[in-house]
Amino acid sequence: MLGYLIRRVLIGLLTLLLITMAIYALVRYMPGSPLSTDPAMMNPEKMPSEEDLERMKAAYGLDKSIPVAYAHWLGDMIQGDFGTSFNEKKPVRDVIGSRVVATLLLTLPSLVLAYILSIPIGLYSTARSGKLDERMVGVFLYMLYAIPSFIAALFLQLLFAVKLDGTVFELPLMGLKSDEYEMLTDTQKIWDRFTHMILPVISFTYVSLAYYSRFIKANMEEVIRQDYIRTAKAKGLGPVRIMIHHAFRNTLIPFVTLLGLSLPSLLGGAIILEGIFNWPGMGQLYFDSILTRDYPVIMGLTFALSVLTLLGQLIADLLYAFVDPRISYK
Repeated sequence: MLGYLIRRVLIGLLTLLLITMAIYALVRYMPGSPLSTDPAMMNPEKMPSEEDLERMKAAYGLDKSIPVAYAHWLGDMIQGDFGTSFNEKKPVRDVIGSRVVATLLLTLPSLVLAYILSIPIGLYSTARSGKLDERMVGVFLYMLYAIPSFIAALFLQLLFAVKLDGTVFELPLMGLKSDEYEMLTDTQKIWDRFTHMILPVISFTYVSLAYYSRFIKANMEEVIRQDYIRTAKAKGLGPVRIMIHHAFRNTLIPFVTLLGLSLPSLLGGAIILEGIFNWPGMGQLYFDSILTRDYPVIMGLTFALSVLTLLGQLIADLLYAFVDPRISYK
């Protein structure tokens, strides 16, 4: 196990190096530069001189070639310094850190709800396969999966924030908190945050719920056709025990893989949904940093998401041995 873990970590570090190298080159080759979004460049009456331009390029690190600039960024990153945001003039760690909580308020409940609800729905659909109720559930899940999340978000806003305005079912249209948030008591603040989370969390969750439920059902239907399931039935074991202890346990490997690949979504957010709900999350930050050519923030976010992706795959691989005793990493 230790040897396997060391190999995976070394491969992960090499992969991370190649990813950051490629992204750094791509963002530097993008049309435009941080200078084109700097306020000093916006006023045609106060255009900077050539000396000022060279000074600004040096301040932004644009006077260095891409390999040299990347080497400087990599050296600082290894020491824990991700640079200073060109746009907000603050350390990148502070800029990203200010958005992490807002993103986790959406993605973490969404991920937990999707997994908690999809498992019983998938098992129920397998147990009732071919029955009328299972077909109705399947049609409903397909409908959910077919509706784009941003379309559902707009309909939810129209229903709960506009049509039900003034009723007990009214929910906030957008934002992380109300304007009078600071004047509320602690209990009221919790309730205010909760009500603002409901519509975005639903929009984040329902597509994943539909997909995971169908994913579990498809894997379960393949497993229940195996010989050992027929043997368990012949021994007189009950359907619930067969379904959970024998069939579902043997579908955990693809399910664990799916769980590992879901880890980056905890910080990735969703650009369109965050824009619709005016939610100050990581997805919106990534989009804004690309628009403003904020290279340090782009690289900081790329590094964080790449680490999460590689870590999720490693965790999934390590969990294989726990869900399937036949797998060994010796």
